[in-house]
Amino acid sequence: MIATAGLVDFHCHLDLYPNHAAAVQDAEASGVFTLAVTTTPRAWPRNHELAQRTKHVRAALGLHPQLVAERENEIELWDQHLAETRYVGEVGLDAGPRFFKSLDAQKRVFQHVLQRCAQAGDKIITVHSIRSAKAVLDLVEAHLPPERGKIVLHWFTGTKSEAKRALELGCYFSINAAMLGNERHAPMVQAIPLDRMLTETDGPFTRTGDRPSQPTDVVSVVEELGCLHRLPANDMASLIRDNLRALLG
Repeated sequence: MIATAGLVDFHCHLDLYPNHAAAVQDAEASGVFTLAVTTTPRAWPRNHELAQRTKHVRAALGLHPQLVAERENEIELWDQHLAETRYVGEVGLDAGPRFFKSLDAQKRVFQHVLQRCAQAGDKIITVHSIRSAKAVLDLVEAHLPPERGKIVLHWFTGTKSEAKRALELGCYFSINAAMLGNERHAPMVQAIPLDRMLTETDGPFTRTGDRPSQPTDVVSVVEELGCLHRLPANDMASLIRDNLRALLG
């Protein structure tokens, strides 16, 4: 088993664990660089406050596409907080059956997010794209020039050709255990160059054994990616760390 210190969990919902403060402390103590995403701007102040006290945890300002139907008006609150952070997420589109009816509103919100991030410059955005990879990439291409911000596609399940287009647009990909365990997505994951990969858990929405995944469980993702690319896990871990440095560069 490789050490957790210096690993990267670039997409985790620390505020959705039973004890938010303890989840932040656990991530900090383990030395895992953790991006604590939020689903509504109302959650931002508390996430920001807890993350500010740590070396390894950063909070991201989000408005989740699955909540846009009820919370589109919170985009004004999102605007008010944007200057307080470099990290944005979770944002994006969800065209799955449950959320398809709010897709037009989701597109309005995501376009607004991209435009504001482009104006501000230097934002790093973790993006949800369920059944909507093409629409997400169309909006990114139209509204966020690569020199104005960076996109990390979280749990990307698009096609190999959509992944190729995303790479051409400068996107990174954060990969979790569920993606690696899915035969349908294996060719797409294998098509992602080593220098555009990050790791994530998306905890507590994924499980490790019989419990919700935690940032330290990113160890298994690093080990599986190592196997996939015939690299020792420690080499894979340092490669992911280098990618995070390049992204933050």
